[in-house]
Amino acid sequence: MNATDLAFTPALEQARLIRQKEVSPLELVELYLERIERLNGTLGSYITIAAESAIAEAKAKTEQLNDDFDSIPPFFGVPISIKDLNSVAGMPCTFGLSVLKKRIAPEDDGLVSRIRKAGFIILGKTTTSEMGMFPYSEPPGFPPARNPWNLDYTPWGSSGGAAAAVAAGLCPVAQGSDGGGSIRGPAFCCGLVGIKPSRGRISMAPFGDRLNGIATNGPLGRTVADTAALLDVMSGYITGDPYWLPDPDPSFQAMAGIPPGQLRIAFVNAIPPLGEAESTCQKAVLDTAHLLESLGHVVESAELPDLGDLIEPFTIIWQSILDEARVPEFVLGRTCRWLRTRARFASCGKYLRSVAQMQVISRHIVERFNNIDVMLMPVYMHPTIRVGEWAGLRPAKTLQKIIHWIAPCPPFNATGQPAIALPTGFTPNNLPLGVQLVGRPASESTLIALAAQIEAAKPWHHQRPPIADDD
Repeated sequence: MNATDLAFTPALEQARLIRQKEVSPLELVELYLERIERLNGTLGSYITIAAESAIAEAKAKTEQLNDDFDSIPPFFGVPISIKDLNSVAGMPCTFGLSVLKKRIAPEDDGLVSRIRKAGFIILGKTTTSEMGMFPYSEPPGFPPARNPWNLDYTPWGSSGGAAAAVAAGLCPVAQGSDGGGSIRGPAFCCGLVGIKPSRGRISMAPFGDRLNGIATNGPLGRTVADTAALLDVMSGYITGDPYWLPDPDPSFQAMAGIPPGQLRIAFVNAIPPLGEAESTCQKAVLDTAHLLESLGHVVESAELPDLGDLIEPFTIIWQSILDEARVPEFVLGRTCRWLRTRARFASCGKYLRSVAQMQVISRHIVERFNNIDVMLMPVYMHPTIRVGEWAGLRPAKTLQKIIHWIAPCPPFNATGQPAIALPTGFTPNNLPLGVQLVGRPASESTLIALAAQIEAAKPWHHQRPPIADDD
């Protein structure tokens, strides 16, 4: 196996190779660090590269393989990246703000502790949008993250750097987060699998519920099995969590190998009142619907309720994170400053009314799942945009474009339902396309089993962007 093939080997297979001593943790870490050094200047996928600590940990783990082999954790020695909204002890945590480049996190957050416990080695922190707010990863003061399939385009955001890193072979899997499509969107734009878990599946420790549960962490990978296995690692209660779900039985990884049985699946291609998705995104949904029908599922068209009344309350809750941010006004970009001003003019009463309104609308959305198991939808209303395409727009116009583009995603942040984005093909100009599958509350297992069935019928993970083999 050559170096490029090893870089694109699934994380579960890398873990097996390490256990069988066919490759060492040090060899893997050095391989990815070499690729990061060579390609990251072009891609902008990592904000922080933790070469020294990653090599030291890889050397220690390589030595450990000669000692207590039977007790090593499942992803022992496998590299991973962490999004730069999560704290990793000893590394900067900038939240996409250049003024925080020297802000060193004193400890791991709860999710990172779980990832370390599973045996992963952290390669560094991946690029996010400013304060994690935007569907493109172009934080002021940092190079923009670029799509490895076409460097003129964005890998999306706010987990754009994470998706670009996985797609380009700069790590085998990555941690991301999703408060309105920020895992599903980058997966869609970069040809990956991305899971937005159910509310309460993954702890937000040491923080509480800042955005009334619309945001969650989650995994990005090239295969359903890798992504499901990383979800297993991330999931679970941590003392003091405001809400939580029981551990799955069997595991999510196991569900990737279990046929889903016949499911009732509804597909939609329009988001009322914003209209229909662009034709290429519609075709991805229709092609997948035909595939699912051929696999024996009951497939029918459906409609979502009018979601116009969700836009304002969701936006009020989403933008409130900027009012909490303990950074001076002048360090923020123009659109973030504008959103922060909007947040500060929203009274406590208006915020609470927005929460109540979002919850009522969420009930109507979830009702659509009473007679179906899964909903098949576009991830976004149109394919990815060019880097900097919206940079000159007024903030209000930017917000309007964002709301329309990401429309299929936020409703399920509001409801807390699980969703998984899958690659399905390419646009006419060779950018990845995909669809999302949305499940009933807490039904990740069903989604993973179905996604694995789709993946087996229409394999994708062997696809590599042109930059991947640029040796």
